[in-house]
This record gives sequence, C-alpha cells and structure tokens, in this order.
Amino acid sequence: MRHTRVTPFTYALGHRTYMWLVDLDRLPVLPRLLRPLARFDPRDHFGGDAPTLRAGLDAYLASRGVHDADGRVLMLAHARVLGHVFNPLTLYWCHDRAGRVVRVVAEVHNTYGGRHCYLLDPDDQGRDEVPKDFYVSPFLGVEGSYRMRLPLPGDRLDLTVQLRHPDGSRPLTATVRGTHRPAGARALLAAVLRNPWSTVGVSLGIRRHGIRLLLKGLPVTARPPSTASAHPAQEKTL
Repeated sequence: MRHTRVTPFTYALGHRTYMWLVDLDRLPVLPRLLRPLARFDPRDHFGGDAPTLRAGLDAYLASRGVHDADGRVLMLAHARVLGHVFNPLTLYWCHDRAGRVVRVVAEVHNTYGGRHCYLLDPDDQGRDEVPKDFYVSPFLGVEGSYRMRLPLPGDRLDLTVQLRHPDGSRPLTATVRGTHRPAGARALLAAVLRNPWSTVGVSLGIRRHGIRLLLKGLPVTARPPSTASAHPAQEKTL
C-alpha cells in the first residue's frame, strides 16, 4: 500500500501487508488452531447488524436500488487477526448471474470509528468517479471526488484511488499492489510471521504518519458533525 501527497508539500508513505480475496458465499474454513489468525465478522462491515457479510452487502445494494448484482461477490479485505481488524478500504466486486462485474462497492473506514460505502458503476477497465462525502483524514475535507481504478484482481493486484479537488488539483493518490498467493495453512503462517498483527500495524501506521504531517505544519480540517460516524466500526479486541 502506498499513499502520495503532493500539496502543500510532497509526502509519501508505504506499508507492506497482506489482504484476503474471498468469495462471500464461500468464506475460508481454516483449521481450528489457525482461526484466530483470520476471521471474517459481519459486525465489521456495513451496518454491523447483518447475520452474514453477504446479507449486509445485499441490504446495502437494495437500499441503493441495485438488484442485478445477484451473482458471485469477491471481497478484498483484512481479516481479524487475534481479535483485531482495521480496514481502511474494503472492496466488493459484485457480479450478475451471467458472471459480469456490474457494480463495485468501496467501503471506507476512518480512524474515528466511522464507515461509509461508495457505489461504483465501473467501465471495462474498472474505472469510475464518485463524489467524496465522507471524512477520512484530519488534513482533508470532504470536497472533491474520488477517481478510482479497481480492476478485478487476477494474478496481480493493481488498484488506484485518487482524490481530485474542484480546482483540478490532485492532492492525494493511494495505490494497492500485490501478488496473488493461495491461502493455505503454510502460506497464512508465513504471512503472519512476516506481518504479525498486520491490521494493528495499519492502524498505528496511519496515526504515526498523521503525527509527522502535523509536525510538518499541515493544517487540520475540522470534522463535519454530519459525517463524524456513519456506523460504529468494530475496531477493538474481543
């Protein structure tokens, strides 16, 4: 993962981690001893009150008038590791029954405990642009739009989210790149050993870089009350 800020000064940060690409109707079933290292909980997504992840997604799509995304759904996300999870961005590639990607849902979590979904109608390159209407960073307001390029992952993962302001500037670009590996027990243990408590690392990294930007003099933008907390995010140890 990499974020690059270009205004009012250039600042780049990167973080190595691992994520899961799973079928919402066929979530991984791990050996009992490994289950604390990867758990998918419906409380961590959407309203947090659906019985399953698929039910939460279907309810969201129905609320937006989408009824043709009734085929396979692939989700890219962090799993809970030892009870903790934080997903800055969770993606859902929603197919119709013919196997075509008809919608992409981008679910964003902020470090204030809020979550918000953007519904995309991507072109054949996985691209779409949506208005920004959720407060994520204390250094950015909610004006502008997100230009997203979210092609369906294959052997390689190559995603881009770019913030665009009304004046034409592009202050922030985020990229996620990776290589697909089958998630067997050995591969999972290797990933955990390389990145123990990976989602804690993501949370701490965001805060550490936020302090650095603050010390560099980047001005803080007040959090709008209406977007302070879209839903209570389950970012805690259970």
